[in-house]
Amino acid sequence: MHATYFGANGWLLELGDLRVLVDPWLTGPLQFPPGPWFFQGELAESRPAPADLDLLLLTQGLDDHCHPASLALLPMTLPVVASASGAAKARQLGFQHVSTLAPGQQHQLGELSITATAGAPVPQVENGYLLEHPCGSLYLEPHGYLPANLPGRRLDAVITPVVDLGLPLAGAFVRGTQVLPELLERFQPHTVLASTAGGDVRFSGLLTQVLWQKGSTATAATGLPEGCRLIDPVVGERYAIAAHHPGPQHSAPG
Repeated sequence: MHATYFGANGWLLELGDLRVLVDPWLTGPLQFPPGPWFFQGELAESRPAPADLDLLLLTQGLDDHCHPASLALLPMTLPVVASASGAAKARQLGFQHVSTLAPGQQHQLGELSITATAGAPVPQVENGYLLEHPCGSLYLEPHGYLPANLPGRRLDAVITPVVDLGLPLAGAFVRGTQVLPELLERFQPHTVLASTAGGDVRFSGLLTQVLWQKGSTATAATGLPEGCRLIDPVVGERYAIAAHHPGPQHSAPG
């Protein structure tokens, strides 16, 4: 199993011979209404879409997960698995084979099993995902939400924020420092891949002046158990993820 980071929420996951692109932001600005004066993100450089993809996996329908200019780089015949809002956006953009997953539902792609989990309420509940394949397993959710009813099991990796991001009065909308201890206890991963707040991105606008951050990857690394590594990923670098065990359906030892 391999993972390549594209910054923000974007990843290319390689599980065996399957190539899964997650929440890509590859080119063009990122803006939220009412316009760039309120919030805009700009990439230091654009990146081409990865080739030979088997699946586009979308956790949310918001533009920082479902970025129109980036998705336009992809073939419209590429299969899509997404939350309800992500699926609606993908269909609107012209994707022809879109599957909607609600939390608890599964999708099978070859040897890869994808289970949707309850993710961030922004405001509707979006998706996290549990991916299980004979070559490895991982859990990903970009805002730091872990449903209490998701059973514990030993996973090879988790992709998660490790810092909190928030706004005055509204509180934290990304809860990395809060969720990381729960993820470590629940899944006992070999590898933690820091996500959501990384990459070479410039942000501007009124919203950035009041946005606050708590925690850091360095602080998160000090709280890891022995045998677990934290990767603060570099954009474009491909990381190998060691497996605990072969096969997708193994529980942690009691």
